[in-house]
Amino acid sequence: MTPRLEIRSADALPERARLAAARLSDRPISPLVLGSGVWAVDLVALILLGVLLSLLTSASPFAYRLAYLGAIAAPVFATLLARSQRGYDLAALRDPVAALARLLLGWALTMLLAAAVGFLLGVDSSGARQWLVAYAIVGIVYFLVSRAFLARLIARWSRSGRLERRAVIVGGGADAAKLIEALERDPTSGIRICGIFDDRADARSPDEIAGHAKLGTIAELVAFARVARIDLLLVAFPTSAEERLAGILRQLFVLPADIRLSALGSRLRLAPRAYSYVGEVPFLDLLDRPISGWDALAKRCFDIVVGTLALILLSPLMFGAAIAIRLDSPGPILFRQRRFGFNNEVIEVLKFRSMYHHLTDPTAKVAVTRDDPRVTRVGRFIRRSSIDELPQLFNVLRGELSLVGPRPHAVNAHTADRLWEEVVDGYFARHRVKPGITGWAQINGWRGEIDVPEKIQRRVECDLHYIERWSLLFDLYIILVTPLRLIRSENAY
Repeated sequence: MTPRLEIRSADALPERARLAAARLSDRPISPLVLGSGVWAVDLVALILLGVLLSLLTSASPFAYRLAYLGAIAAPVFATLLARSQRGYDLAALRDPVAALARLLLGWALTMLLAAAVGFLLGVDSSGARQWLVAYAIVGIVYFLVSRAFLARLIARWSRSGRLERRAVIVGGGADAAKLIEALERDPTSGIRICGIFDDRADARSPDEIAGHAKLGTIAELVAFARVARIDLLLVAFPTSAEERLAGILRQLFVLPADIRLSALGSRLRLAPRAYSYVGEVPFLDLLDRPISGWDALAKRCFDIVVGTLALILLSPLMFGAAIAIRLDSPGPILFRQRRFGFNNEVIEVLKFRSMYHHLTDPTAKVAVTRDDPRVTRVGRFIRRSSIDELPQLFNVLRGELSLVGPRPHAVNAHTADRLWEEVVDGYFARHRVKPGITGWAQINGWRGEIDVPEKIQRRVECDLHYIERWSLLFDLYIILVTPLRLIRSENAY
């Protein structure tokens, strides 16, 4: 059975761990997100520059159309070529001199390819040639200026501790010392070692290793990783310690972080593609953070676009619900409740009020049951139809919720006097992604009252299944199916 994790907040951490977390910036910037953002800015800026030049240099409609197409195709090709050469990795952005030659070479190759395509198509317009020459020069100037500015910005972020991949070492002793020394030999890795966590408290695992303090046990690591927003858990165990590794994974898989096993000193000799690298150090991937990098960006864009459209289309329904609530019983229209969000952070979720104001239960001490006298006449309808959830679209636009994901549960949610994390092993693994307004569990019938442990177990199983299977198409399917499932739902009241 999975060990219970009793450490749930920073207040329960050892003093050394609390101080280490307090020293970290509370506004970290992910290197992966930075690289993706720079790529997007490059793409948009080069397209706009190309279109502007086409307006200035193209005398004929034919030349303008060619320049316009080139202004779209050339940046896409050039930036994708740069990505394939790791031109948007943090090391390249931090020290652009080394990477700038490859970046400019890629741009020159793109312009030569555009010229070759024009020649093959028989384009002899002077306007098209002028556009191509001007675009090549403007592109070079853009890359020189933007990379110089970006290098200074990254240097400032690095000094303030905002730009880094935060890592902790899991395990102590000689293995941890070797791993730390190997990581610190490469200053371009962008890794910040925030501390060491190990259950051993004897000579095999001293309080300080290679200049880094041991901050606590594995159970305490879970709370520390959430507070410090740790990106990487680097396990410094021999690969032969299978039982110990399995026990640690059962405790750590609830975190939204990448878990890697150090391959330093391993006698296993696997194919190079079997390893991932942090700097020059090889690792075996044990667990990846779900919905990260480009996937996270795509999901966020999906939430903003679809959430905005939903808010516009459903605003008459929401306005009608607000009027009905106000006419039905005195009190505020909206109800706010503290619930668990991403990474176990507590958020305030908005709902239409469905209970009499003096009987509302913000802490969810008493679950709503069938024919509950606390629920108003309007409340019964909006709860059964889930109209009461629609204000959570504002939570989506604020970035606290997603349209689709595990439903956020109240912080004191319980069944038969037992908190849900005590009922289900690995309950908090559902918080590795943002919670959603609807989800896989809801369209499979697991919504409404949870009066027996089996119901919350089935919910968590569905949530974990969603996290493993996630895709934008899966999100779209759940959104489209949700209204059909609400019509046939018998569990919400």
